[in-house]
Amino acid sequence: MVPTRCREGKCGLGPPGPARYDAPSEAGLKNQSLSTLLIVGGQWGDEGKGKVVDLLAGGFDAVVRYNGGHNAGHTVRFAERHFALHLVPSGIVHERSRCYMAAGMVVDPTALATEIDHLAEGGVEIGDRLMLSPRTTILLPTHRALDLAREGARGATAIGTTGRGIGPAYQDLAQRRALRADSLRDVERFASAARTIMSDHNDELAAMFSAERVDLDAALAELTTVARRLGPMVGDVGAALLGHRGRGETILFEGAQGVLLDILHGTYPYVTSSSCLPGFAATSCGVSVRLLGPVVGVMKAYVTRVGGGPFPSELTGPEGDQLRERGNEYGTTTGRPRRCGWFDAVAGRYAVQVAGLDAVALMKLDVLDGLDTIRVVTGYELPDGGMLETLPSDLELLARVRPVTMDLPGWSAPTVGVTDEAGLPAAARAYLEFLERCLGVPIVLVSTGPRREETMLRGDSPLTGQLADRIAEGVASP
Repeated sequence: MVPTRCREGKCGLGPPGPARYDAPSEAGLKNQSLSTLLIVGGQWGDEGKGKVVDLLAGGFDAVVRYNGGHNAGHTVRFAERHFALHLVPSGIVHERSRCYMAAGMVVDPTALATEIDHLAEGGVEIGDRLMLSPRTTILLPTHRALDLAREGARGATAIGTTGRGIGPAYQDLAQRRALRADSLRDVERFASAARTIMSDHNDELAAMFSAERVDLDAALAELTTVARRLGPMVGDVGAALLGHRGRGETILFEGAQGVLLDILHGTYPYVTSSSCLPGFAATSCGVSVRLLGPVVGVMKAYVTRVGGGPFPSELTGPEGDQLRERGNEYGTTTGRPRRCGWFDAVAGRYAVQVAGLDAVALMKLDVLDGLDTIRVVTGYELPDGGMLETLPSDLELLARVRPVTMDLPGWSAPTVGVTDEAGLPAAARAYLEFLERCLGVPIVLVSTGPRREETMLRGDSPLTGQLADRIAEGVASP
């Protein structure tokens, strides 16, 4: 889509104003420690949440994953090895952290057991540090078969799912027929219930899609073996988290996917099947929202998305290819190439609004090094010449808008590995300040490379200082 250059009175977001540094939680952070924190994706997923959680998790006693399934992919580092985690919370690589998988997730038992094995092979001992809520929905092999059959039947209107069975599993939950993790503690009960559900799925596969039935005997043989392993991990996540807080310990909540993929507030129907908003963490864990702390939204210095759906800032030519290759924009879970575009401040500000973001962690600033001009989408122009200043709920309308962009000067000096804002090129500093003014919240963390140490904390907000304390404590912990 050809962008419209920002003109006087046509910029959508209007002339940049001062950044908003008075988020409610900021005042509450003064003179006290950061006891809980939420990390969520602020775009269409794949923003780099794994690095942020990995950086912070060592400074927290508990790390909680509360939504999605193994359609997510967070990359973390342990010693000199990197792990692509899809289910286990990223804090598992830190000996200090106890990790929790909450009720709002859907969990493939075989995928979880395989991930645990890979961690053990890489030197990460889990022991009793991982707990699975008894209310978590179990994802079965027939869920995967249904996911693939349905996507194939959609043809050109396919959503672009990962094919892991996430949507069908959440569908069973909504239809009140899902198998939950509590059944893992009784293998015979688990096998009987799984056979009944999978038989129904096989009937649907054959009748509606003329697809091959899943071999239930083979599937159940594998599932029951895994159930015996996972059963002892099942426990009351909400009670455990309240225990942490009662002892004055700290909790980090780790969200999957991104705000723009939220089932209710994302670009529906091209969304995931769970809620990606911070408030869902309380629902999923079975605790009060008062337990939740400030929210940091992770965003890239540009934007990517995977699968179908409108993408106003998308670059389909050489510029998009350059961002993809320089940013290594290929899915952690699927390996699919990601669609790339300029930073979309309209969608970003919408994410700040609906998720209540208190601050932003901006990733992959270094990918923009060497560009002569960097554009930011500041508004959406309608076919009739009108302007939109927020993300519309009507996707047909979103598909027809023309992005209005502001051109900013690029920089030639590298930002790779820079950890002090004063060391950034002046144009890079100006870019960060412009994004802050567009979003209305501070950018408190900036990633300038894939390694943990290639990270910058910036600004003088109370949250910045608290993050610095958590990171320092994590470095000092084993």
